[in-house]
Amino acid sequence: MSHWTPDAITDQTGRTALVTGGNSGIGLETACVLAARGARIILAGRSEANLDKAVQQVLAVAPKAETGTLVVDLSDLASIREAASRIAETETIDLLFNNAGVMNLPTRQSTSDGFEMTFGTNHLGHFAFDAQLWPAVLRSPAPRVVTVSAIAARWPMGRLDDLMSEKSYRGMGAYAKSKRANIVYTLELARRTAGTPLKALVVHPGAAMTNLQQHGNGTLARVFTPIAERLLMGSSEGAAWPSLYAASTSDVVSGQFIGPSGRDQTSGTPKPAKLPRGADDPQQGARLWAESERLTGVAFRP
Repeated sequence: MSHWTPDAITDQTGRTALVTGGNSGIGLETACVLAARGARIILAGRSEANLDKAVQQVLAVAPKAETGTLVVDLSDLASIREAASRIAETETIDLLFNNAGVMNLPTRQSTSDGFEMTFGTNHLGHFAFDAQLWPAVLRSPAPRVVTVSAIAARWPMGRLDDLMSEKSYRGMGAYAKSKRANIVYTLELARRTAGTPLKALVVHPGAAMTNLQQHGNGTLARVFTPIAERLLMGSSEGAAWPSLYAASTSDVVSGQFIGPSGRDQTSGTPKPAKLPRGADDPQQGARLWAESERLTGVAFRP
């Protein structure tokens, strides 16, 4: 594959993209690029004020873009249900980006529904959101669902057991677990939609300094973060490339994992990436799906 950049994205006029976490970082960059190519953009996030500011940033790049906002808290099943119902009833979603997330919370916290906050937001929140707005996805003749995972999904601490981190809690362990769940979920979604026009894809952005790093804590974080930003981490612009590649390239296959191809996969042109060991196990996918339905109380029949 030759060096890919967003310049290769074709005209997106007539397509609607919904981006969770679209008010900053990778999500906002994804929205800006697609808006500049003609897509209609719906930015989803927790704060109307922040979403309105993000809309202005999109319009600064694409003054004629059609934009909308959707207030949703992915750590709250009631908020998810209300927001998804607004989309499911009237919209057609061609590109759905499961992009929002939290990372490395210093202490174990719970969502309003009693889930561990990181897993509850990054995986269960998106699972429930996707399930309940699914009619809008099915209205598209060629929909794509792009879920943003992370390199952390490969870490041993990301095993899908003790999902709520009740036995022990480590901030990055909970994050790794949620990011592995993003991959396992996407591959199971690909299996369940095989033979349809839908493409379910999962990406990792490499390493970028975005709002996720705000939760780093302690001396190690204070020392490491400036070094990482200077030596290892790319920009949120470059980190959005795998998402944009997955959303727009014609030769991607449902169920693929896409990431940067540069050194240590921290940055560079997107390409298919190696899955974490065992992430493509159909039994694990079926178990996670069933447990996600049980925990959220939301049936998902794509």
